[in-house]
Amino acid sequence: MSYLTELLHSGHLKSQFDCGQPLLTQYLRRQAGQDVKRQLAACFVICNERGEVKGYYTLSSAGIERKFLPEELRKKFPPSYQNLPVTLLGRLARDLNYPGERLGELLLIDALKRSYEASVQIGSIAVIVDPIDDTARKFYLRYGFIGLPDSGKMFLPMKTIGKLFV
Repeated sequence: MSYLTELLHSGHLKSQFDCGQPLLTQYLRRQAGQDVKRQLAACFVICNERGEVKGYYTLSSAGIERKFLPEELRKKFPPSYQNLPVTLLGRLARDLNYPGERLGELLLIDALKRSYEASVQIGSIAVIVDPIDDTARKFYLRYGFIGLPDSGKMFLPMKTIGKLFV
């Protein structure tokens, strides 16, 4: 397996990272390392040759109540499953100092590949995101994510993701 990213560790330089979203910038600088240690999230980074973080994303296990899924997807799962396993792409951000490198797209593809490969060993029916703003929502829409009714969350089924990598 080949990935563009690696797990965040103490040797990565995070202090200059700035994605333009204070919550996402401060998360990487101050909290991501602790979340990794506590196993709350896995944080993957892409760095330059000096070890400065150019972008990152987080993955964790999550569940979604079947009632929040669109009917056409809900009917594919046994009614006994009220809470269905998903992979949460909790954060995805790229540093503004690297324009034109398509880092957001590269990070998303890397995250989807990791999520799909993990879903074979640990059940997950989809990747879920909760976009921070309308710009992020539009980004995910471009890559086929579907809005979930009655929430700001979006999802991409593993079956769809699998077609990208098989």
